[in-house]
This record gives sequence, structure tokens and C-alpha cells, in this order.
Amino acid sequence: MDKAWMHIEDRLHSTEYAEGVRQFLSMVLAHTPNADQIRCPCRRCRNRAFHSIRIVEDHLFFRGFDPTYTDWIFHGEDDPFLSAALYAEEEADTSANYDYIDDLEEMFDDIRHGSYMDHHSTDDGSIDADDQDQTFDGRTIFNFEELVSDERRPLYPSCTKFSKLSFIVKLLHIKSIGGWTVKSFDMVIKLLQEAFPEASFPDSYNDARRLERGLGFSYEKIHVCPNDCVLFWKENASLNECPKCKASRWEQSTIHQRRLPKKVLRYFPLKPRLQRLYMSKKTAQAMRWHVEGRVEDPTCMRHPSDSRVWKDFDNVHVRFSEDPRNVRLGLASDGFNPFNNMSRPYSIWPVLLVPYNLPPWACMKDPYTMLSLLIPGPKSPGNDIDVFLRPLLDELKELWVEGIRTYDAYSGQDFTLHAALLWTINDFLAYANLSGWSMKGKLACPYCTSDTNSQWLVYGRKHCYMSHQRWLPLDHIWRRKKNAFNGYEEHQLQPSRVEGEELLEQLSQVSHFQLGKSSSKRKRTANHLNWTKKSIFFELPY
Repeated sequence: MDKAWMHIEDRLHSTEYAEGVRQFLSMVLAHTPNADQIRCPCRRCRNRAFHSIRIVEDHLFFRGFDPTYTDWIFHGEDDPFLSAALYAEEEADTSANYDYIDDLEEMFDDIRHGSYMDHHSTDDGSIDADDQDQTFDGRTIFNFEELVSDERRPLYPSCTKFSKLSFIVKLLHIKSIGGWTVKSFDMVIKLLQEAFPEASFPDSYNDARRLERGLGFSYEKIHVCPNDCVLFWKENASLNECPKCKASRWEQSTIHQRRLPKKVLRYFPLKPRLQRLYMSKKTAQAMRWHVEGRVEDPTCMRHPSDSRVWKDFDNVHVRFSEDPRNVRLGLASDGFNPFNNMSRPYSIWPVLLVPYNLPPWACMKDPYTMLSLLIPGPKSPGNDIDVFLRPLLDELKELWVEGIRTYDAYSGQDFTLHAALLWTINDFLAYANLSGWSMKGKLACPYCTSDTNSQWLVYGRKHCYMSHQRWLPLDHIWRRKKNAFNGYEEHQLQPSRVEGEELLEQLSQVSHFQLGKSSSKRKRTANHLNWTKKSIFFELPY
């Protein structure tokens, strides 16, 4: 049909626009005759919100039709060139409306195969009593058979949509995204118990949290020196004071009180979370997308697997790249104030991991972003972030060298999973903490390094950085515009990037740095350039 009516501005008085809206809604009703709500293509909703036909009609007249929506793929018009990304977006938008899909039975089937593949089972498929309290990561957890029983038990006798377990999952999900407090969660539980006495609700939030422990959703608490010198972990686990600064590990307490640590790091083990990616058939298939689903196009970059870094890594580590199920990770970190009150100076630092095997429309979504570390405040860890990264780095080394046995629900077989950290994602200040190159002073640019062109502003009392034109082609007109920049023509070539042996040689001279806020920090010399430390990431064997 002719879609010129979409661009008419006088919508309320135009018969042509009214006729176009009528034909559009007729096509929608023919495509989905029993739909209570449809996507609204107005200029504000842009197909992201669902409304009734009457409300959609009002939006189209008062707000206008989205002019960029020319192929009506969500309303019955076929599009042979529709990519998988649009289908994924449609599914994500549908899930945003909280349409409940109970696929726990399939999930438990995958978990049973993956989690218990090393355990002895009886002829009827049940787990031996000696093994029923163990998961694939070796920790004692809630009885798996009781979880299966809760999944099969209806919420109340005549309920066909929710099981006891699926309702708890949904309730915990709403608490998480809604920011409920534990007290408000308990109040809702009490209200539901009074209103529906026949339903099998949990007694409290702590009772509902058995689900998280039952599925292995836990973390390790690691005590930290109050001056960020060391972790009380592994060889230091039994110490009561820091071996470097001699600061006490514990808060001052009386004999009758329980000892409380001064600082606690929360660490979420990586191995079981990578294994869970392959417990779902759909996710296990998506983890192969970068090899089996990606379109080769040298003219553009659609995914990190199209980048030169990814391809160079695969060429150097051929054995790793031969199995598309091996995971490539990105690490992101930054600080924020958790109290939503800037008058209270507090900086807590989460460290997140992103699996880049997934398609571009999924890899950065919430369900696949893994919280690895939660670094406590009240101040930024600064260069001492390497102390907190130690558990993660040790696990990354093990995943690279030894790997971990994992069940692949898509192929129905187990394999040895390896993982590698390819890059970090952060702002400039966090980049300084992670890399060890200071973003202050004369040589603040990590790319120009010793060739950084800086100028001290006497009255502003800070450095500014000039000569940006040297990155332009030699015949570019801006190289000759004096007044637009610093008053000089620019004839320098762009600086060469420091790589390989030269970079390691620079870092070998940075030997004075000691972690910990109580350690004595000597001033950098000219030989150190702007290096403040050798980052812990240089310990990775790749």
C-alpha cells in the first residue's frame, strides 16, 4: 500500500491520513485477530510498548506514525531480509512485558545431565543419597530432588500456570529488578499467605533464598587488609593481622561478641557460571554463534570477532580457537556510590565479565553479564585493585591451562572448557588503575606515551594536551590552521605505538611499587615514564 500518508502533519483533519490508519489497523487485525494488545508504532512508543487497538489508534492520530518504520514487520508485513537480530529484539521486548513462560522442567533436565554426570545414579534416574547434596562445583548445597519436587508441585491445588518453585523464581526476580527491601518482601509474603491460605508460599525471604543456594548461586567472602595490602586468603587465611602493615584483621570486639572483619571482598567463582552457560540448549547453541552464525564481511565490524585483536589471538593460539565453545571474555569495572547520596562519599567497585561468544544482540544483555567481584569502599581501590583481582586471575589461569569439564546440553556431550580474557572496558580513570599507566601529568596519553605533547597552563594550574592534528593526513588543511589550535603549523607524524619487547622492557624498570595504602611509594623517575606498576594482567599466560 502507499505509505505517503505516514508523513502528513495535519493528522486530525486529513482524510488521507485517517484512511491510512484504518487500512493499517485492518491489516493488523487480519494478522493477529485475537490479540488483546499490539505494538504501538507511534513516534514515542516506536514499537517498544504494547497497547490495545483503541489506544494505538489514538497514539497514531495525536503523536503521529514513526517515519522510520517503513517495513511493518511487527504488524503482518513480510520482510524476507529480516535478520535474526530483529527476532531477538522482538523476543526481548516481549519478555519485558513480563509474559511468563515456565520452562523450569527443561532447565532441570539440563542441570541433571550437566551437574550430575560424574555421580552414580540408580536405574530409575535418581541420584544416590551420597551424591544428592553435591553440585558440579563440589560445594554442598540444597537437596536437588527437593527442588525438583517443588517444581512439580502446583502453587495451589487448582493452579496450572505456576509451580511452587516457578512462583518463587518470579517473585525473587521482581524483588531484584524492583529494588524491594527484605522487609517489604516479607510483608508481601505475609499478605499473600493471608489472601491465599491454600497456596504453598515461602515463609520469608530467607526461606525463598534456599532456591539460590539450591542452584549454586553463592559467593565467597574473602577478608581484606583494611589498608588493601593483602587478602586473608590461601596462605594468609589463618592470619589475624596483615603480614605487611600489621593492621588487625578484625574489628575491636568484646569476648561475648562475634569477631567481625574490617573489610570483606565478595567473589563470585567463574567456573560454575561458565558451566551454566552450557546447561541450557538455547544458550549452548548461541555460544557457538561467533563461528557458526557470524557473516564474514571484511568491510564492516558487527561483532568483536570481526576485530583484528580477536583474529590475531586465534592465529597465535590455534588450539584454543579450534573449539568454538571456548569462551572469550571482556572485563569491565568502575566505581559508584551505592547510597544514591553524593553527600556521603563512598565508592564501591563491581568487576563484571562479559562472554563475547554470544551474538551482538545478546552478549551485553543483563542475563549474560556476570558479576565477578564486589570490591568494598569507602574509597576507590586505585592501583591496589590488583590485590582484589587475585582470585579472578588465579581462576583465569586455571581455565586457560587446565580448563574444566563441562556438559554441553546442545550436543549432549561433555568437553573441556577453556576461557581467555581478551580486553577490558572502562573509562580513562579506571583504565589507569587496571593498566598501571597514570592518566595524569605530562605523559598522560597511553598511546603517545613519551611523545605526548603537553603544555602547562599557568593560571589554570593543569596540563593541556595539543598537537592533535598530527593524526591527520599530511596534506590535511587543518594542519596549517594556526589560529584554530596552538598558533603553530603541525608537521609531526603520528607517534608509533609501543608494543611487545619495548613495552616489557619499560615495565621491567618499574620494580619499586608495593601494593597497599600503607606502603611507602617512591616518586617515579624519568626511566619509569608514567608507569606506576606492572599490572596483574601481565601474569596471564597468553
